[in-house]
Amino acid sequence: MVRVPSVSPPRRSSTREQERPGRREYDRRDRPDDRDSKGEYGTYRRDREDERRHRDRRDTGRRDYNGRRDGRPEDNSGSGRRDEPDRERRRNRDENKDRRSERRRSKSRERGGPSRRSASPNQPGSTRPRSDSRTRSKSPPPVDKAKPNFAQSGLLAAATNTVKAVDGTSTVLKYNEPPEARKPALGWRLYVFKGSEQTELLHIHRQSAYLIGRDRTVADITVEHPSCSKQHAVIQHRQVHEKDEFGVPKPAIKPFIIDLESTNGTHVNNDAIPTSRYYELRANDVIKFGQSTREYVLLHDDVA
Repeated sequence: MVRVPSVSPPRRSSTREQERPGRREYDRRDRPDDRDSKGEYGTYRRDREDERRHRDRRDTGRRDYNGRRDGRPEDNSGSGRRDEPDRERRRNRDENKDRRSERRRSKSRERGGPSRRSASPNQPGSTRPRSDSRTRSKSPPPVDKAKPNFAQSGLLAAATNTVKAVDGTSTVLKYNEPPEARKPALGWRLYVFKGSEQTELLHIHRQSAYLIGRDRTVADITVEHPSCSKQHAVIQHRQVHEKDEFGVPKPAIKPFIIDLESTNGTHVNNDAIPTSRYYELRANDVIKFGQSTREYVLLHDDVA
């Protein structure tokens, strides 16, 4: 029987140490007390500490940025004391601005009331913040002073155009003659017809204007029909300029009629004339007042 010599197994610990030869060296380098800080290992340790501080600052900046983005309050305890003078300066500037604005408002109230742009501080619905300044000037309310009125009141014209009757009553004329009013040179006449019968002959060349109406106090030509107004119309002789056959303007006096805004109007040749405007009359024109059936035919000496 052959005996096999026994072979002892290799030591594992030595094999492992041979497989990982740099482990001890790495562990030896990580130890801070192996060598002095001025040596090779001390430089490596300082580099590691600088890298760690840089990473901490970077993480701190990220946390601050994320906190501001998420709406979390920022920790400014360190910079709060530095910002106190700035806040005090801003507060003083706001107070000075409020004082200036209050002085401007008080001056505007003294000149004639508050401005239209600014809401009144006495209104309950006003949301404008009030100034906390104690130096607010209290100005007295503006006094409403009656200003003189130099406009025409019409009293002088009414007194001039007022006609008093015998019984004490007075009537104000609705019409005033224009500056171009003239007395005519031709003998103008009005022939009054009721149906086919002539009832009256009126000479209208003895003065420059003739008032027609129902009021006997002021009317020059009286009409009795109830549809006519008290001061119905006026026949006015006016001086106008017209051109002759050679194109030379020459003055001429012609008759015009004006309706004084009567109730039923004035008709010339069965056509209603405009109110408050002069309408030129010519020979053989037929005039009617209101709804009266009387006809007034206009003629003058040359035609007659």
